[in-house]
Amino acid sequence: MPTIALVDDDQNILTSVSIALEAEGFHIQTYTDGASALAGLQASPPDMAVFDIKMPRMDGLELLRRLRQKSELPVIFLTSKDDEIDELFGLKMGADDYIAKPFSQRLLVERVKAVLRRTAARAESAANGGEPRSTAQIMERGKLVMDPDRHACAWEGQEVTLTVTEFLILQALAQRPGYVKSRDQLMDAAYDDQVYVDDRTIDSHIKRLRKKFKQSDDSFESIETLYGVGYRFKEA
Repeated sequence: MPTIALVDDDQNILTSVSIALEAEGFHIQTYTDGASALAGLQASPPDMAVFDIKMPRMDGLELLRRLRQKSELPVIFLTSKDDEIDELFGLKMGADDYIAKPFSQRLLVERVKAVLRRTAARAESAANGGEPRSTAQIMERGKLVMDPDRHACAWEGQEVTLTVTEFLILQALAQRPGYVKSRDQLMDAAYDDQVYVDDRTIDSHIKRLRKKFKQSDDSFESIETLYGVGYRFKEA
């Protein structure tokens, strides 16, 4: 089974997350600060890592920046800060997903599994000369192009960097343009059925999706809200 590195200065989080991941069969490495993690990750590379952002000696963003100089290790960020600037900065540097504290252990386990699946698909694509396993899986909806194998998304040819959760929500909406998806349906698409999230979580993801696409196209209005019902994708 894959090895997961956990980097957090909160010992309670290290312990609880370690137990949850070990119960799924993962091997775990733990570090309590960014500086010791950087040395440990370089000496004994894991298959993926989970970084807290706010840590002593070296924060998670700086740890990722230094790590990216030599490694493409998949990384999920944990943060207690509700700051979209940190999220966008982290994703631009190559983080694979972003989970805000407090979070459910089950949610983190599912996000870890999802990132590992994406990483395996990208590795297979690279081994096949950079071609996705099946071009039929690439979804084109007007200006939107989504490649699930590569976890790649583009709008009018410009890359849009999404978290795993955002990608799954958008994919669920874009699969059937014009059809309304309720919040419950979007939760089912993006989360394991054992994970509870409330309606506001989906609303927050939709808000972030719109913001990211508006950075590429200020006139972006393809995700429509039907108040009291849900959301739908309007093909441009």
